[in-house]
Amino acid sequence: MNNNAELNTLQRYLRLAVIIIAAGAIYPLIYLRQNFEITILETYGIDAFQLGQCYSLLGVIFVATYIPSGWLADRVKPSILMAFSLALAGLLGVWFASVPDFSALRWIFVGWGIATGLTFWVAHLKATMLLARREEQGRFLGTLDAGRGLYEAILATIVVGVFAYAINSLGESNATALNRVIWIYVTCMLVLSPIVFFMLKESSTAKIGSQTADINLWVDLRTILSKPEVWLCGFCILTGYQLFWATYSFSAYMETNYGLTAVAVGTITVAKLWMRPIGAAAAGFVGDFLGRERVLGWLLLTAAIALGGMVMMPTTAGTTALLGIVLLIGFLTYAVRGIFWATLDSCNIDNRIKGLAIGIVSFIGYSPDIYLPLINGALVTRYPGKLGYDIYFTGIVVFGVLGAIAAWKLQRMVAAKQH
Repeated sequence: MNNNAELNTLQRYLRLAVIIIAAGAIYPLIYLRQNFEITILETYGIDAFQLGQCYSLLGVIFVATYIPSGWLADRVKPSILMAFSLALAGLLGVWFASVPDFSALRWIFVGWGIATGLTFWVAHLKATMLLARREEQGRFLGTLDAGRGLYEAILATIVVGVFAYAINSLGESNATALNRVIWIYVTCMLVLSPIVFFMLKESSTAKIGSQTADINLWVDLRTILSKPEVWLCGFCILTGYQLFWATYSFSAYMETNYGLTAVAVGTITVAKLWMRPIGAAAAGFVGDFLGRERVLGWLLLTAAIALGGMVMMPTTAGTTALLGIVLLIGFLTYAVRGIFWATLDSCNIDNRIKGLAIGIVSFIGYSPDIYLPLINGALVTRYPGKLGYDIYFTGIVVFGVLGAIAAWKLQRMVAAKQH
């Protein structure tokens, strides 16, 4: 049974705001490469392939923990799981700020994988889904991603400003300026951890982890995996997530091939982050009214076309043209992220095992965390310059089109069962 019956609309949105803040605080440091990739490589004395190995290791931890994370989220209160995750990720950030060697970096990424995969990911999604009524799934999940994006964009704007000020006004090196950025993110996580624990501790949402009956895990797994809608949902998320993953390479792509400075690239990628609250919220609300699967299909197709347009851009393209295409791709990929989880509601999964279902779909949908960093690193090493990136982006474009087809197939299946 959905626990939101006890809460009025304001209370549900206040709890959603707490979840949003937690999600917005825990991920930016881990994915710092999207704004400062070249500076990270220089500061830590590693190459693109080694950085790719770190993110691939992170992806392995994610994929290995998604299903256990779902099991855990069905049994432990989200206030505990999310507060623990913020504290652990923040403490690992303190280690990261000390600029350790490559072997230590790998252990840090393993720890981040546990903090954000095992104990955080499913907990925050399930909590959001159970706060929303069935007709609100799109807007609540869209608001979650939009709010998280807004929070991340505000933080990113601040840290890029600090980074630029440290270099241009204080005359600090890129490495020293980057250290300032890391400490801002670390402080946010460590401060938010107890706040999240106490704000969600007594909420109705916090009770969802204790209502699981003692039913065989394998029976539950078979129930979920027997639904073809679950597999289509997972594939849609996989292709949408690949499109989003492509944007992590924009920083290095522009700095390497278009001659932009680190500050200019950081400014453009931060501008892209501001597309997230707009795109995710818009997709969530539109999807609730026009059909989540239909809207998702069109978004996947247009995002793939836009990324293909970036591949076609010549290296002589100016900053304005780059800004325009990056903002468009950002808007579309964030819109995809804002709505693709709402398709899980169409799979008719009981709330008792919804955490497990989220874990299984995450296992499928977020598997690119394992292979895309390695593919990206291998391609840009094997084919230096623009060519390696263009091959990488083109492959993602093809999968984006296939994802659109899968979304429309899911739409037809859902419609057929409703008649």
